[in-house]
Amino acid sequence: MNARVPGSAADYLGAFRRISGILPGQHLDWLRQARAEAIGRFSQQGFPTLHDEDWKYTSVASIEKGRFNILPTASDNLLAPQVALHALPDSHLLVFVNGRLDPGLSRPGRLPPGTVLSSLAYQLEQDQDWPEDTLVTYPPASPFADLNLAFMADGAYVRLPPEAALAAPIQLLFITSEANLAVQPRNLLVAGAGSSASIVEQHVALGESSYFTNTVTDILVGSGATLEHHKVQQESPAAFHIATVNVSQAAKSRFTSTSFALGARLARTGIAVKFQAEDAHCTLDGLYLSDGRQHVDHHTWIDHQKPRCTSRELYKGILNGASRAVFNGRVVVHPDAQGSDAQQTNHNLLLSENAEIDTKPQLEIWADDVKCSHGATVGQLDEDQVYYLRARGIGEASARVILTRAFAKEIIDRVGPLSLQERLDQLLQHKLPRQ
Repeated sequence: MNARVPGSAADYLGAFRRISGILPGQHLDWLRQARAEAIGRFSQQGFPTLHDEDWKYTSVASIEKGRFNILPTASDNLLAPQVALHALPDSHLLVFVNGRLDPGLSRPGRLPPGTVLSSLAYQLEQDQDWPEDTLVTYPPASPFADLNLAFMADGAYVRLPPEAALAAPIQLLFITSEANLAVQPRNLLVAGAGSSASIVEQHVALGESSYFTNTVTDILVGSGATLEHHKVQQESPAAFHIATVNVSQAAKSRFTSTSFALGARLARTGIAVKFQAEDAHCTLDGLYLSDGRQHVDHHTWIDHQKPRCTSRELYKGILNGASRAVFNGRVVVHPDAQGSDAQQTNHNLLLSENAEIDTKPQLEIWADDVKCSHGATVGQLDEDQVYYLRARGIGEASARVILTRAFAKEIIDRVGPLSLQERLDQLLQHKLPRQ
């Protein structure tokens, strides 16, 4: 059974009514109710428009007009070479094909006792007492998060027990091989108290077809835990990619997020971090490369709710062709969050006269004992630096590539897993213009 929708909110509601009975977790009354409420909100609100403040620079009309299949056809069994191309050599690997876990392509490896690396759909079906507050706690409801909650069929479930420490990264590889498909992965990552791990969430395509990925990743970082989340977006040049990342941090926890946006016709990643207790620390880094008529959007929100928490943000963009990027970083310091320390920076490099960036770093401070700063830059390569390299026998085109690569490498070099750092460096060299 499949349901093909022309894109309107009413059509998604009709599709939900036809397939809701086969979605995982039907035995959980609260999940059935949450799905129904989510699709109800979506059917009333519809897709966001340019009149919505958070979407004033990003039109999703192409998604709304698209005709996407809600359910995939049979899984592609010829993906082993694709997995080998993208799999990190030392990772605990889960592979999802068209939104569903493929056990035959996965290799989770040996994990510390008590660690769970599994399919979310499987866990929902097995657990009769699944806690409600782990899947419906995203920040102010958004249409795409509601759409994901209504239609989520699978995704990754990672649970680290207290004090567990993983030396090798966990890699969640999502491959889309079917054209005109809407996939709605839902990931839940839970780091127990004092645990530590690196998780790589990677989205790739088989071919250059059009499809729609709408993913939500919920992350719970326990007291004293250290968690890295690296998101690598390499979708098809004709694809649409909407991602929501929600993070809740407990006392003295440390969280690092790195977002690499390298593909898709239209891509938007929203990251929301909430400090739920004192002395927590988060670092949000990002690198986006765009060309042609690509549109790349990052929205971040760091919520300093408790005292003595620290946040650092550094996003960099390299824009070429007639591409467009958006960065909106919002830091909110609440009245009781004394001792907060927040820094936010966005740097953009325009390689073409037709490229455009809309950048809006924001600070909302309601406490008086804080250290907060923010800033943004937009510019082109420094011609003095180009001249310096040319004076030493380097051709102009090569000089520009060297300087552009150096601009981006600052973000790549901050990535924890060395295998991912090396892979990203290769992707960077492939993406940069040669003249």
